Amino acid sequence: MAVTDSSSIDPILTSVLQRRFKSITEEMGLTLLRTTHSPILNEARDFVTGLYDAQGRMLEQTEYIPVLAFALQPVCERLINTFGEDIHDGDVFLHNDVFTNGNQNNDVAVFRPIFFEDELFAWAACKGHQADIGGAVKGGYNPDAREVWQEAFRIPPVKIIDRGKRRDDVWHLIFANIRLSVVEDDIKAQVGATVMGERGIHHLLESYGKATLRDHIEHLFDATEQMVRDEISAIPNGTYKGVSTAFYDGVEQGSQMKINLAVTVDDESVTFDFDGSAPQTPGFVNAPLAATSSAVLLSFLMLINPDIPHNDGLTRTIHLQVPEGSFLNASYPAATTFGNSLTGPISDAIFRAFSEALPKTVTAGWNRMLSLVLTGDDPGKAGAPFVDILFISQKGGSGAAHGVDGYDHIGLINCAGGLLAQDYEMFENQNPVHLIKHEL
Repeated sequence: MAVTDSSSIDPILTSVLQRRFKSITEEMGLTLLRTTHSPILNEARDFVTGLYDAQGRMLEQTEYIPVLAFALQPVCERLINTFGEDIHDGDVFLHNDVFTNGNQNNDVAVFRPIFFEDELFAWAACKGHQADIGGAVKGGYNPDAREVWQEAFRIPPVKIIDRGKRRDDVWHLIFANIRLSVVEDDIKAQVGATVMGERGIHHLLESYGKATLRDHIEHLFDATEQMVRDEISAIPNGTYKGVSTAFYDGVEQGSQMKINLAVTVDDESVTFDFDGSAPQTPGFVNAPLAATSSAVLLSFLMLINPDIPHNDGLTRTIHLQVPEGSFLNASYPAATTFGNSLTGPISDAIFRAFSEALPKTVTAGWNRMLSLVLTGDDPGKAGAPFVDILFISQKGGSGAAHGVDGYDHIGLINCAGGLLAQDYEMFENQNPVHLIKHEL
């Protein structure tokens, strides 16, 4: 744990800053809701927003879809390492690639560096699920995929705006590989959301100055770390085992993949070790490391104090070991479309492991993934392609906990209730489909 000079720290200001960081990310989210065009974003809210310091450490995030949120920070860190000194005021970067810390290729991230007095101080970022990102099939969910190129157009960290000027060569290359024109509009909306983050951070810097903010941010990180340590220390030391199963590898009917988990609680730290889990599959039912680590974090956070701020201090004593080449950390160039959806069986293994230590806290298993994607060519729009991920189908229940029932219709655990179902009228307006009935 880092140590800050407590004599210069105002605990009230620290609390104010934590809440202000949160409100800035919420403002960024509202901007996306109001400016995106695709229903997957402006209705289902399949996006997240976040703020990071100059080193790429998380300041705060707003987790409409938690499994996306915890995958932003590793990309920010990679981006900083990739571009080094070639990061300037007015730049904007784009990323989706699962083999450079992305969680799913359809989840496209936008990053904006925030400068103050000619110095990089922070980053504003958002990630949204785009309706199409190229690949072999409309929408990106390709059940026949055997490698990443059959799923999506890969975008490692790339600069799309250079010192305020759009790089048209890069921009046109990207969108020439995407079927739906709405995606370009939605990426523009994501760029706009990062402007809101920049404005919020500038306001704080103008109010308090760089030195004061830096000192209080370090104190906030340390305080958050201590809160997590206190939560972990309340769990009895030991190694707890949990096993779960994912069904169907994308190739062989009846196939099963075992998730083997050992959770070790050692005083104030916890380690999640997936050694012994199944090797990566030949099909699309694999996860990149970012998707697995996000699944672990959101599942563990359901078991501890929900009021702990989500910043760099949150993850300092939570450790992860996932064998490379397993289906939870697939090696290049594996297909990984289903990675986010493996949160379900991953959380099952985690809750089973903690059922001995935290019997009154864990829940029973949540519903598993039912993912239906509607694609085609719209005859009413001159054969224009359309894509709709049927969120009205992704609404099963959560597991019960000690003394209380689960929620009937909360949806998938990787969304934790954040994914909203579509409005029926808007669904019919945007697709050449008539919805006759929707019921259990």
